[in-house]
Amino acid sequence: MDQERDKVVIVSQKTRLEGLLERFNTREQAKFWIEHMGLDFSDYDREHERYQAALAQVRRSLDGLLPKIQVIERGFLPSFVFSPKDLVVTVGRDGLVVNTAKYLDGHPVVAVNPDPLRWDGLLLPFTAERALPATRRVLDGKAGFYRITMAEASLNDGQTMLAFNEFMIGQRGHVSSRYSLSWHGKTEEQSSSGVLVSTGAGSTGWLSSTQNMAEAVAGLLLPGKAPRFPRMRLGWDDPRLIFVVREPFLSKGSGVSLGAGVVGPGESISLESHMPEGGVIFSDGVEADAITFTSGSVVTIAAAKRKTMLVAAETRVATAPRRRAGEARP
Repeated sequence: MDQERDKVVIVSQKTRLEGLLERFNTREQAKFWIEHMGLDFSDYDREHERYQAALAQVRRSLDGLLPKIQVIERGFLPSFVFSPKDLVVTVGRDGLVVNTAKYLDGHPVVAVNPDPLRWDGLLLPFTAERALPATRRVLDGKAGFYRITMAEASLNDGQTMLAFNEFMIGQRGHVSSRYSLSWHGKTEEQSSSGVLVSTGAGSTGWLSSTQNMAEAVAGLLLPGKAPRFPRMRLGWDDPRLIFVVREPFLSKGSGVSLGAGVVGPGESISLESHMPEGGVIFSDGVEADAITFTSGSVVTIAAAKRKTMLVAAETRVATAPRRRAGEARP
């Protein structure tokens, strides 16, 4: 058994019902509001009950497996200090894995889907019933892992941030952003609605929307002839990143030649802000946790040295999901 592990940390999340109770103070007021909006309040109850039952089952099954066990709610992650000896179990949606991963450094993550009938759970290979055998495999050294590449943003003032899916660099509110972008020895002044820098795990998410937009424009210009572009998708363990400039504007003072690219292993992309106010960098769609990116700020983005060690359902060492037929290999 892995003698380096001495504590199980279970990361939970609030249900929609708990969020409503925080907002409306009482269950009756929350129920009135939901039904007033024409929604089914009983669905909130069912979701909450299933989640709490799954969380309790995971807690009971893992109790005593290691000397210590601790349950923390997602909101406490920014102030929680993980020990190198912690084994992490998440119970919640895919977003909980994404949020938790950015606070870890090589910790194995057993990701539990608390309600498989409700959530597909691309990042959630285990049910509550399978949490114990999955955790035992980690301790016995028999677990397979997805080694998921993350991105890291480093600013010239010393601040850093990790992204599981992608970074968004631009103006708060997604209005016109001004900056200079440097990549592969070239620098270009740009004006756009922001720059996306995606990992392999994020390449099927926000990044894919930029391709959808390109296809829609092609369909408008070439009715009946619009090509179906290959998808830019990478495996979860791919060491490369993909950047795309959203809605770049061509003018006397801004160019569009560096509109997209692949940041290879050991490479980086950098941006210098030309925004007196409102410039931000945030990861994985969480704008509330943004870093300020205003005039004088320079950010360099590259693949992070840290990887998310997501425990796989298979006992052998897992490979990252493959691209589907017809997908592009950047």
